[in-house]
Amino acid sequence: MQYVYPAIFHPNSDGSYTIAFPDLPGCVTEGKTLENALYMAQDALSVWLEYTLDHKETIPEATAIQNVTAEQGEFVNLIRAEIKDNRAVRRTVSLPKWMDDMVVEAGLSLSRVLQEALKDRLSVN
Repeated sequence: MQYVYPAIFHPNSDGSYTIAFPDLPGCVTEGKTLENALYMAQDALSVWLEYTLDHKETIPEATAIQNVTAEQGEFVNLIRAEIKDNRAVRRTVSLPKWMDDMVVEAGLSLSRVLQEALKDRLSVN
C-alpha cells in the first residue's frame, strides 16, 4: 500500500535538516544533507506507518500540500512510502513426492524457496 504525506523541511545552521510530518504525531527525523534528509524522511514515514498499522491504530488522512504552512526558510515536500504486509500466510501447495524427498534431502526450506521463486517471477525485491 502506498502513502504520500507532506513533510516540512527546516534547514539548520550546520547545513542539516530537521523534518517533521504535520499529520503524523511524533514523526520527526533529521538529515545531514538534503539528499540524506529526503532518505531519512521516507524511512521515518515508513517506520511510523508500519508501527501504526502493527498496533491497529488509525492512520490520519494526509493534508493537501497547498494547505501546509511552512515558516520562513522552510519548505514542504511530499514524501512517499510503500508499506508491505509481511505477515505470514499459510497456503497449501502440492508437489510430487519425489520432489518433496529431494527438498528434504537437500535441507531446503520449502517456504523460502517458494518465496524466492515468487519474488523472481513477480519481479519484486
